[in-house]
Amino acid sequence: EGEIDEEDFMDRARLLCSLGHNVMISNFQEYYKLVEYFSRYTKMRLGLAMGVNNLVDIFDEKYYRHLSGGILEAFGKLFFKDLKVYLYPMRDPETGEYTTSENLKVHPRMKELYKFFKYNGKVVDITDFNPDILNIFSREVLQKIEAGDDEWEAMLPAGVSEIIKEKHLFSHHLETADEKL
Repeated sequence: EGEIDEEDFMDRARLLCSLGHNVMISNFQEYYKLVEYFSRYTKMRLGLAMGVNNLVDIFDEKYYRHLSGGILEAFGKLFFKDLKVYLYPMRDPETGEYTTSENLKVHPRMKELYKFFKYNGKVVDITDFNPDILNIFSREVLQKIEAGDDEWEAMLPAGVSEIIKEKHLFSHHLETADEKL
């Protein structure tokens, strides 16, 4: 799919570390491989928190063409240890309607498979969320930084913009913005 901007990726990891979070970077591009990896080191139940768009992608067969068992093989590996997916909602900017596990649209061929995981408690909605931030997306924050638009600072939690400036994170974007001024 899209190319990964390594500097942007590393800056995101540095920012999370600055906020006191642990960050692990892997080369796993498929969720089932990540779950297989973590399953080697714990007997505890695993969970994945993700947004609606990520879950829709998981149900896209194109990611599993290289597996002899296709999407069913991938899902067997993903959910084999009673994994739960905790789903962060999405709000449609035009209608204001929330997309949750209850009204999520997947490809018609995947509908029954999705219903199986949903009704067996494998997909659970995150209900304790701040609706005021559902319209903030990292790509838009980066676009504002690149454009030299100071509005990006108000889109982030308190103190985060200061860390970005202090540590010169996303510096290639900040330099681009400075050059435009």
